[in-house]
Amino acid sequence: MKVAIVGVGIHRFGRTEGVSGLDQGAYAVRQALADAGVEFDDIQFAYGGSDSAGNADTLVSSLGLTGLPFINVSNGCATGGSALTSAVSRIRSGESDLGLVVGFDKHPRGAFNARPEDNGLGRWYGESGMMVTTQFFAMKIQRYLVEHNLPKSLLATVAAKAFRNGALAPHAWRRTPLSEEDIVGSTMVSDPLTQYMFCSPAEGGVALVLARADRAHKYTDTPIFLEAAELRSRRFGSFEVFSPWTSPARADGPTVTASRAAFESAGIEPGDIDVAQIQDTEAGAEIMHLAETGLCKHGEQEALIRSGATEIGGPIPVNTDGGCLANGEPIGATGLRQVYENVMQLRGAAGDRQVPGEPKVGFTHVYGAPGISACTVLTR
Repeated sequence: MKVAIVGVGIHRFGRTEGVSGLDQGAYAVRQALADAGVEFDDIQFAYGGSDSAGNADTLVSSLGLTGLPFINVSNGCATGGSALTSAVSRIRSGESDLGLVVGFDKHPRGAFNARPEDNGLGRWYGESGMMVTTQFFAMKIQRYLVEHNLPKSLLATVAAKAFRNGALAPHAWRRTPLSEEDIVGSTMVSDPLTQYMFCSPAEGGVALVLARADRAHKYTDTPIFLEAAELRSRRFGSFEVFSPWTSPARADGPTVTASRAAFESAGIEPGDIDVAQIQDTEAGAEIMHLAETGLCKHGEQEALIRSGATEIGGPIPVNTDGGCLANGEPIGATGLRQVYENVMQLRGAAGDRQVPGEPKVGFTHVYGAPGISACTVLTR
């Protein structure tokens, strides 16, 4: 049984003083319900999550005490993708016809406060400084650039695109374009990554209403179909966030296996994608994930990016709303923001950032610690 997205809602990302993460989630839910033309009473089940803003199931206090099953999901940065995958499975099974997925967060300023013990590691790992993810990402992109003969300057090119695109997205946090020179000249955080090459912990909320595809037109004239929603974890030999060691034998990471599964499930190839949202915790992540998702080959990123192919008007637009770099990362909401953006693009409703040519196929990829990836393929 196919699944369709029939309603979407978003609370703007960034910082919203005086509004709790739960309230931002509730705002997004009300938008999504209105978009689908339904009431909360009509929703048969819900999945939702946040990392630091409370349990999603407590949203029923403000949305309605209807008795529906509401499952809390926690899976790092892949929380939203995990919630969506679970919801899709429930509808495909025939157990329910109409459901809700919501993700939100409200992180304090500063770095994410990850604890080694929560990730199966001893306290020594934190004391070594390696729980600071900026160091991990810097080491990973350093190795990647050398192995594939890519220049450091490509990092600033990717970040500048993100801020240009974010300036066109009303829900984005960072809406001021920055030049590559400004980005390179900003404070060095972990070589080769500067301040403006990283995303920041943020706030925001996103909600989706899902329905059986054969009943989608009951709720909307513009259903977007979920052809695939796949989730994978790390394998032995892959080098992931919070890895205390590296194996001499190297294996594909969860981004490779999740994206491959999504394309196989949808029956398409990466070359069929018209618009893509991929995880860009920092600028290097976008470069690596372009190849790991199959959108290009390793080492081809410089030619692809320099040609303008990943710009909004290019043949494979990537992170059209500015991605995590421009939006920040509220952990519970990030994966769903990507889906929201592709829904708007496939509907032709993305405004100033609309991809030309009536895109028909969208792809999303989210990656989270300690090695989880969720990918979707959407069509109209």
